[in-house]
Amino acid sequence: NIALQPSQIQKDMVADLADRAEKVRNREVNPSEDNMLNITNDGRKLALDQRLMNPLLPDDPGSKANACVEQVFAIWEKTKPQRSAQMIFCDLSTPRADGFDVYNDIRDKLVARGISKEEVQFIHDADTEAKKAELFGKVRSGAVRVLMGSTGKMGAGTNVQRLLVATHHLDCGWKPSDIEQRNGRMIRQGNTNAEVYEYRY
Repeated sequence: NIALQPSQIQKDMVADLADRAEKVRNREVNPSEDNMLNITNDGRKLALDQRLMNPLLPDDPGSKANACVEQVFAIWEKTKPQRSAQMIFCDLSTPRADGFDVYNDIRDKLVARGISKEEVQFIHDADTEAKKAELFGKVRSGAVRVLMGSTGKMGAGTNVQRLLVATHHLDCGWKPSDIEQRNGRMIRQGNTNAEVYEYRY
């Protein structure tokens, strides 16, 4: 587990979430305006990257996304000779064409460090079975070294374990079985790595 220290902005935003929750508990707000599910979702977004709450906020160097970039890049560099692959799971902030999202932020930072864009792919771009099969083949061969996706799109049926050395959990699913499903992509027969690593941020 990689523990991170919240910034002052995050501490203030968490305090705001607590105030909102107190108002909901005391029935001071109409459930159609605010409720515990909205507050929980906002808390999950804030824990991932404060820019999901407000895209005008600065990039926090201590965010989960930045910690993940550091770890992924270190492993990518260390495993260059064998072209080992990694998976990043993130159910929140999936790729979008406009506005801020964590997927593109992470890929841009990895590319800026020297990883080619072709080596960092999103499962969301493989929108047909043929494209998925092609993408999975590239992960198994080491042509794609970092595959990012959500539990729903990259969980069951994703057979890319041959070169997988690390799995990164940027967020946590709603059910314990989600983590089990994610880890099952790597910890399975057919993986050529004797040791594999799981990171939870």
